[in-house]
Amino acid sequence: MTRRSWSAWLWGALGVLAVAVVWELYKFLGPADGVVIGGEDGLRILPRTHDRAMPHVWDMITRLFEPTSGAATPPLWQTVVSGALVTLGIAAVGWIIGVVVGMLFAILMQRWRLAEWGLLPWIIVSQTVPLIAFAPIVSRFGNQIDRAWFPWPEWLSVAVIASYLAFFPVAVGALRGLNAPEAIHRDLMKSYAAGYGQTLLRLRLPAAVPYLLPALRLAAANAVVGAVVAEVSIGMRGGLGRMLLQMAQSASADPALPWAPIFGAIAMGLIAAGSVALLGLTLRRYRRGEALA
Repeated sequence: MTRRSWSAWLWGALGVLAVAVVWELYKFLGPADGVVIGGEDGLRILPRTHDRAMPHVWDMITRLFEPTSGAATPPLWQTVVSGALVTLGIAAVGWIIGVVVGMLFAILMQRWRLAEWGLLPWIIVSQTVPLIAFAPIVSRFGNQIDRAWFPWPEWLSVAVIASYLAFFPVAVGALRGLNAPEAIHRDLMKSYAAGYGQTLLRLRLPAAVPYLLPALRLAAANAVVGAVVAEVSIGMRGGLGRMLLQMAQSASADPALPWAPIFGAIAMGLIAAGSVALLGLTLRRYRRGEALA
């Protein structure tokens, strides 16, 4: 591991430690009932700091190693890991679908300017549709397909919803990358009598890597968010989204419990983004001047 990698890990650990310190500092100094503007029924701008609303960091960590909901149940961390693996697998399927769809859109828009004029505004507008409204529609559509002619498991609806968030950064980042080659390089390919397919494979796709990798990392994080929200919206059991909802209902009696699946969701996002970073290691020769996410 290089010195730069060690430095990145160190700063990441310091960032996590800083969040924990700020949490405990606000809990110690902040008012128990938070800060409210406009009287008791006004707008709360800072959260409460009592133990039921804001447990200590060490209480949340200790709760991970206690039984989930009774002496006969497995440790909480094991339950969270089991649900996170289900959600992470579905998010991975959604990410793959999103990458394929995003790349197809990007190639289509790069090839024909008219397609870019017609599609790009709709691609941007599509991200303004709230998932909480979109998820039941996809689930209902999947149920109709399942009853008609093709088996459609519930997890596939979640994957489609996750891909809905994942395709956007890929489409935009890939389009920018495919347009990145300079005119002199495009003219060189023309002088070799290279067709569009050869130019795409040998010039445009390699030039798109510095733009595409940050987009893939963002798409991976979006896929995780989409999978969690979709599980909550359609009520799918077994994943982390449903677990978040169920454990939040026990927050008053067990304040540290709902934070366990939140930690699991954070870990999933890091794993997803880290997996794309590992993919980027195989494309190191194309990453000069990589765009920032």
